[in-house]
Amino acid sequence: MLPAAHRLRRSSDFASTVRGGRRASRGSVVVHVTKPANVSDEPAKAGFVVSKAVGGAVVRNKVKRRLRHLVAERIGDLPLGCQLVVRALPTAGLTAYQQMGLDLDAALAQALRPKAAK
Repeated sequence: MLPAAHRLRRSSDFASTVRGGRRASRGSVVVHVTKPANVSDEPAKAGFVVSKAVGGAVVRNKVKRRLRHLVAERIGDLPLGCQLVVRALPTAGLTAYQQMGLDLDAALAQALRPKAAK
């Protein structure tokens, strides 16, 4: 379970993270990450978006539980003050737990990678 201090709750937080954050997609998930401009001592926070395109209520809830568990294992590795939104793609309902973890790791690594200098 994801601790309460690490949960995104307000729709404005979700919207600002999705619109203003870095996006990376891998396999069954898309992640949106915003890092704070200033040094923050707030914990990293995460939220989840699982639409009806993933499947019925039972499938959506299963995907949400899996994503919450996967993110809870990784939340300590995220920078302080960072906000993360994980969006499940329609294939997430058919994706194995281990593969979903690999997809999440790859997407997080891509989204957190420093931008290349031009």
